[in-house]
Amino acid sequence: MADDTTTGIDNLSHESRTYPPSSQFVQDANARPSLYQEAARDRLAFWKDRASLLSWETVPTETLDWTNPPFARWFADGRLNACYNAVDRHVESGHGDQAALLVEYEDGEDRAITYGELQDEVSRMANVLVSLGVETGDRVAIYMPMIPEAVMAMLACARIGATHSVVFGGFSADALRSRIEDAEAVAVITADGQFRKGRKLPLKPAVDEALSHGAQSVRHVLVVRRTGGEVAWTPERDVWWHEAREQASIEHTPVWVGAEHPLFILYTSGTTGKPKGIIHTTGGYLTQAAYTHRNVFDLKPDTDVYWCTADIGWVTGHTYVTYGPLLNRATQVIYESTPDAPHQGRWWEIVQKHGVTLLYTAPTAIRSAMKWGEEIPGRFDLSSLRLLGSVGEPINPEAWEWYRRVIGGDRCPIVDTWWQTETGAIMISPLPGITATKPGSAQVPLPGISVDVLNDAGEPVADGQGGYLVITEPWPSMLRGIWGDEQRFIDTYWSRFPGQYFAGDGARKDEDGDIWFLGRVDDVMNVSGHRLSTTEIESSLVSHPWVAEAAVVGASDETTGQAVVAFVILRSSAESEVEAAGGQDAASQTLRRHVGSQIGPIARPRQVLVVTELPKTRSGKIMRRLLRDVAENRQVGDTQTLADSSVMELIQQGLKPQG
Repeated sequence: MADDTTTGIDNLSHESRTYPPSSQFVQDANARPSLYQEAARDRLAFWKDRASLLSWETVPTETLDWTNPPFARWFADGRLNACYNAVDRHVESGHGDQAALLVEYEDGEDRAITYGELQDEVSRMANVLVSLGVETGDRVAIYMPMIPEAVMAMLACARIGATHSVVFGGFSADALRSRIEDAEAVAVITADGQFRKGRKLPLKPAVDEALSHGAQSVRHVLVVRRTGGEVAWTPERDVWWHEAREQASIEHTPVWVGAEHPLFILYTSGTTGKPKGIIHTTGGYLTQAAYTHRNVFDLKPDTDVYWCTADIGWVTGHTYVTYGPLLNRATQVIYESTPDAPHQGRWWEIVQKHGVTLLYTAPTAIRSAMKWGEEIPGRFDLSSLRLLGSVGEPINPEAWEWYRRVIGGDRCPIVDTWWQTETGAIMISPLPGITATKPGSAQVPLPGISVDVLNDAGEPVADGQGGYLVITEPWPSMLRGIWGDEQRFIDTYWSRFPGQYFAGDGARKDEDGDIWFLGRVDDVMNVSGHRLSTTEIESSLVSHPWVAEAAVVGASDETTGQAVVAFVILRSSAESEVEAAGGQDAASQTLRRHVGSQIGPIARPRQVLVVTELPKTRSGKIMRRLLRDVAENRQVGDTQTLADSSVMELIQQGLKPQG
């Protein structure tokens, strides 16, 4: 294939399987094909109508103000409160006894919290925050494990019009301090500690350390007792939630705010420099959260049990745990720990126990379950499930097929969703009662969303070609800026293709015009003038029956510019076959040939290295930057954000004999 610099990213792999929804699902689905026509006819009228999914104190008359791009204002003359929409209105409509949160703790303890109880608890916490001097417009940092008080803390902030900034409970004291300082938070809500795989891990000491090295804006720390561990205490500053709660009233009137009032800041890592504080406001964000959650997951609030496995430290835990499901009066599961604690079937045990019907998780979790073997989920009754979702990164077709067959019993539609911290809510996804799904493809923008795939020259690519994914029109849940840095917002997202939001992702359109994500553009390799996607090569490797997981990087190569280097984890069930074939070296050659025959010789890896683990962030994303260091025999860079920093030592030691 001759190189053509305007084509963007070469598209070498093909996927032809499709799965239409069952006639019963089509008949009962919330989303109808007419949604696409309605949105195409008049996009702004479509969104104005979706705003009626919310309850407004002042109903907006304006829809979009785009007079100062890229700064959008949606429903700007409307007034509402996020917590009222997520909780109070359901109690007022007679659903106070419905379970809102089905809480599962790591040790097997559980707790059901109704909408009525949630309203009482959030009102108490709102009153405590007010008594600590937190005001509308202040910022509050939340540094919590995945327990119900974390959701309550977010809602309590929203109730009083304070902007929350959730910092993932696995981040260091230094990461916490930098985020507190950037937002000038006046309070921190945390816990004494958290349970992880049977161990008590401290949390509050990281807050104490962060505050001792700066973060002068913080006046109070509200502490939830979870583990009962010893904690240092600063009188006047530190307050126990269980003590303050006893005195707090359950009466609290929500503070009505303008639709453009900042609901939260969420920090996302920049490729360089300090993290970016992504700002999301209230009216537009909640509109798109409610609309996407209702239609993508086909939620029936009276009968479904929904479970999104994300932590509130990530945007998925904001939009599809705290806000979207509660706006739509869902009953949802919240789980404190990891998929393999106390055993590798824990998730499937929870699905069976609660009769979970809708499950939303990440490809990295699906691949882990594949690696552990399908006999583990096979021990549990998963027949309650009726829809599966995937989020966080492109899902390779083999993992998609496994998810459908083993977890979904070959009957559940899969919604493979693409969106980002910056987009606030799902942007591209099949609609489960409409779309014939394709393994590995996010497929089509949702009604009301406008996207395209462009080449280097900024021109739309033809079907069958790859390029850069852009969003061409403003959307309600879009980020409103980077906290305190307007210029960085413009430079980061709006300068590559002026007037259009560039997401940083490569994508291709197939022959039907459906969209396939190729990963971050910085994960695209240039091999002999061909721009190759890491995602496609990883999918090819994982399609081999020996491979559980793969990560691919481009390493410098004198001849080809960059060469493909693959790191693979083999399935435990394949050990005997690999040995019989001649061990790891022979397996590497087999896998090189496999990629060459599936995609083409240009994509065949220079090396396939067998490893026991891959370096991942705490949200499950593979850190290819570190693997590139290994592949190029460089000193490994900063491993601070890794879930397990010892993984890199293991990889380097494992590779020495091949050196």
